[in-house]
Amino acid sequence: MHLLPADRSDHRVIDAERICQAIAALEPPEAIAARARQFAVLGDPTRLTLLMAIKAAGPISVSDLAAATGINDTTVSQTLRYLRASQTVIAERDGRVVRYRLASTPVTGLLAIPPVPAP
Repeated sequence: MHLLPADRSDHRVIDAERICQAIAALEPPEAIAARARQFAVLGDPTRLTLLMAIKAAGPISVSDLAAATGINDTTVSQTLRYLRASQTVIAERDGRVVRYRLASTPVTGLLAIPPVPAP
C-alpha cells in the first residue's frame, strides 16, 4: 500500500487501492517529460505525413518521399534529420542512396492505430 504524499493529504480519497495502482504506474517527472517529447513527434502534420508514407512504403529515399507526399526535397530532408535525431527513423545507405525506415519505438507503433473519422 502506498501512502499518499504529504502535499496531497488534503485530497478526498474514494478508493485507496486505485490510488496505489496509479502511484505505482507513474514514472519520475523527467521520464514523463522525455516520453512527452517522444510522442510530440506525431504532433506535426509534415512529420506525420512522412512517417505514414515510410510506414506504407518501407525503406524509401528523400526524393521518393518528396514525390509521394508533394513536400519539397529540402523540407523532407530537414524533417528526416529531426526524425533521425529523435530516433523515430533509421537511415540506411544503399550505394549512393540513403533510404529511411521506421525505428521500432512506441511512437511508430501508434501509426498502426486507425484514424478517427471526421465528425
